Amino acid sequence: MSQLKDELIEKLENRKARLGVVGLGYVGLPLAVEKAKAGYQVIGFDVQDKKVKSVNEGVNYIGDIVDSDLERLVKEGKLKATTDFSFVKDVDAVSICVPTPLDIYKQPDISYVVNSTKSVAKYLHRGMLVVLESTTYPGTTEEVLKPILEKGGLKCGEDFFLAFSPERVDPGNKHYKTKNTPKVVGGCTPECTEVAATLYRNILESEIYTVSCPAVAEMEKILENTFRNINIGLANEMAVLCKRMGIDIWEVIDAAKTKPYGFMAFYPGPGLGGHCIPLDPFYLSWKAKEYDYHTKLIETSGEINDFMPEFVVDNAMKLLNQYGKAMKGSKVLLLGVAYKKDIDDIRESPVLKIIDHLRKNGAKIVVDDPFIPEFKRGGKVYKTVNWKNEIDSSDIVIITTDHSCYDYQTIVDRAKIIYDTRNATRDVKNNREKIHKL
Repeated sequence: MSQLKDELIEKLENRKARLGVVGLGYVGLPLAVEKAKAGYQVIGFDVQDKKVKSVNEGVNYIGDIVDSDLERLVKEGKLKATTDFSFVKDVDAVSICVPTPLDIYKQPDISYVVNSTKSVAKYLHRGMLVVLESTTYPGTTEEVLKPILEKGGLKCGEDFFLAFSPERVDPGNKHYKTKNTPKVVGGCTPECTEVAATLYRNILESEIYTVSCPAVAEMEKILENTFRNINIGLANEMAVLCKRMGIDIWEVIDAAKTKPYGFMAFYPGPGLGGHCIPLDPFYLSWKAKEYDYHTKLIETSGEINDFMPEFVVDNAMKLLNQYGKAMKGSKVLLLGVAYKKDIDDIRESPVLKIIDHLRKNGAKIVVDDPFIPEFKRGGKVYKTVNWKNEIDSSDIVIITTDHSCYDYQTIVDRAKIIYDTRNATRDVKNNREKIHKL
């Protein structure tokens, strides 16, 4: 094994290794681009013909990638994509970056991981490195991937290398990208860890932090997102209570964060979105049951965060009532459908649930989001509008995503009622009496 390790490390360090990435979404494509930018030949694998075609044409569809970088790397032959997994036989290391959603019972659905691993296993060869980056429950790498990969006769730690290194992608983050975000790596053996760490050290400009085994790395990722989930849940619960008490939660948080130690500011909102924070804690809750443990705090924070879209609609209904309007038949203009500002990602966006509640209460819904031309919800296709053309005829405007490009002063000036769920209007000077905050 030492010889295989040394040979692969040498190939990684002199850029002769060929690298693969399975899954060309928000995690996989930026990673593939960084691998190619580091000087490697990279093959991207995906089951979606549309994504493969876009990559091979140099057409970018991920916001955190510079369009010209992708176009240049494809033209230079550094990066190509395919739906044919037989090309796995040609790579020395492959990263699996596929979705890990929850099913309707909030239980982990690792079918994408399993199917991708089976596809890789068919073409696994001696001296090859496989790294799982998809967020999942502790034990997945060794309990699920390892047996699948060993089914063909090769042994982990003897014939091939296997590790887990959690993705840390924050869409829209202006400072931290794939390239400069610290990376955690845990291999099935010390040699697996060493090889995987070598791979990332030659690609990224960040610290590579190694841990003793994949389970530690898997749990570390769950802890990151559970920490945020719980603290946002606390902020949301405080917002609900402050609303009843007539206290401005945003002013409370601004005051609390003046303390230079012992407090970290988290903010309330219309609910949680994105692929990680709303989902990942439930992976741990599900796994904990195997050890006869009930994760009360995690599930309670999930319930609070899940309640927020309904809370938003209830408050909007009360505001309309104050102005002599019923929700049924009222025109509601939603500003933003993305789950966070300045991105085009609607995965798990709480705005989608807000739309569901508005529809149940008979509202006429129009949505403006400059990053998302159209989207589908509940069997209906919503084409986003220009707020400037709809605001005068809207009975209430709900700010659901605080995109930087919105002219909030003009929005407040023209709207009849403003319900701000993001504190986006904090710097608005005039007509503040129209503004009602979460």
